[in-house]
Amino acid sequence: MEKSNFKRALLAPVLATALVGTGYGLAKFGKTPDAAAAPTSKAAETVMVPANFSDLAESVRPGVVNIQVVKRVKNVAFGSRSFRGNPFGEDSPFGDFFGPFSEGAPAPEQQQQGIGSGFIMSRDGYILTNNHVVEDADQIKVKLANGKEYEGKVVGRDPKTDLALVKIDASDLHALPLGNSDELKVGSWVVAIGSPFGLEQTVTAGIVSAKGRVIGSGPYDNFIQTDASINPGNSGGPLINTKGEVVGINTAILAQGKGIGFAIPINMAKDIAPQLQEKGHVTRGWLGVSIQEMTPEIAQSFGLKDNKGALVAQVMPGSPAEKADIQQGDVIVEFDGKAISESKDLPQDVASTPVGKSVNVKVLRNGKSLDRSVKISEMEEANVAVANAPAHKTLGITVQNLTPEIARRLRVKNDTGVVVTGVEPGSPAANAGLQTGDVIREVNRKSVKDVDDLREKIDQVKDQNSILLLVQRGENNMFAAITPKSK
Repeated sequence: MEKSNFKRALLAPVLATALVGTGYGLAKFGKTPDAAAAPTSKAAETVMVPANFSDLAESVRPGVVNIQVVKRVKNVAFGSRSFRGNPFGEDSPFGDFFGPFSEGAPAPEQQQQGIGSGFIMSRDGYILTNNHVVEDADQIKVKLANGKEYEGKVVGRDPKTDLALVKIDASDLHALPLGNSDELKVGSWVVAIGSPFGLEQTVTAGIVSAKGRVIGSGPYDNFIQTDASINPGNSGGPLINTKGEVVGINTAILAQGKGIGFAIPINMAKDIAPQLQEKGHVTRGWLGVSIQEMTPEIAQSFGLKDNKGALVAQVMPGSPAEKADIQQGDVIVEFDGKAISESKDLPQDVASTPVGKSVNVKVLRNGKSLDRSVKISEMEEANVAVANAPAHKTLGITVQNLTPEIARRLRVKNDTGVVVTGVEPGSPAANAGLQTGDVIREVNRKSVKDVDDLREKIDQVKDQNSILLLVQRGENNMFAAITPKSK
């Protein structure tokens, strides 16, 4: 589960917590007769405010399921003072995920129950829901709208997109048709259906508030934002357009925020879910670079007119990128014929590229445009870990060693230290004002040589209330006091 300090509950719905789920549509299922005709006429899409959603809800609810999970938890403490709350602190994304807790001696293994949602993708019993709904579950019970209950079995999971495919032994089910999330427009009416707080088959309506939202939940963030009411227990439930098609999977809510919910676009799911059915996991393309956002400041330091593209912060040894002569400091502006406007566009495009395919990558290097042919290889877990390894999870930043070339481009004289390549939204580092491109020179008045040295020094002082960093930004130095988040 994610522990992002974004002030949101990202995994909680599973056990009546703070978040709402993810789920994805099955492309191959969407092409079968299971995908029934859209119940609403095309003309209804032009109505500013629908008269009601009764017919739409009636046609869709049979395809929405309630998912109940049971998992075992060890060493829960019990004692004299009971309270209902979060053993990891109020800011933890787990919220009340673990239910009642007490102080005292460790107790024997306990069972915890959780509730989520999902929707039927095929008549023969394949159901899409969130990975966090069913992860580590010892028992999964799927309840249909007609009250029938089935034992569920996980046939595939993808933690990176929080997607899971569950199978029940049933037939002739009501499968929901899949829509096209790319056609959604800001202001379009949508309906969310699920089991908020265990209240099964709850229907809420709203509009699409925004598209392409990045909330810090993972490398493939591209959320639909909606003001349709979403609550704990909605995880994995469908977001429906006025044609009765699934256009998203309700995923998350912003803690302490009203009318702010997030759903994964169904088009993203169409590329992922079939692999879960066939292989139980997802195969992704790998380029072998660590990238960072091109801020206006960094773009200016590189002598670029705008901040479009993805800045290559690191090239993995032996990677396809290294073999194709893509270098640290290059700015990737086009991948396989598609323009890269923002850094977040590149990971999704690379991941969806077939393994073994040769693609053209256009980069900017020292003001010149270069074309590189890259043969995409398969992403492995180890590769992902190297590319996104945090300096320390209590700070919420990613870093890399400062090289002479990067130092020159950032216009800093001393090339000893580390450069910040990413700042997690809402993290202690973000709250302290750290930015991508900052160079960390000292930790608690002790100089920092490289990434390993930084991690070691942070570990030495992690129990302190505040960590003092000396940061260089351009030609200026500043101190930043960071209060580490609890683990």
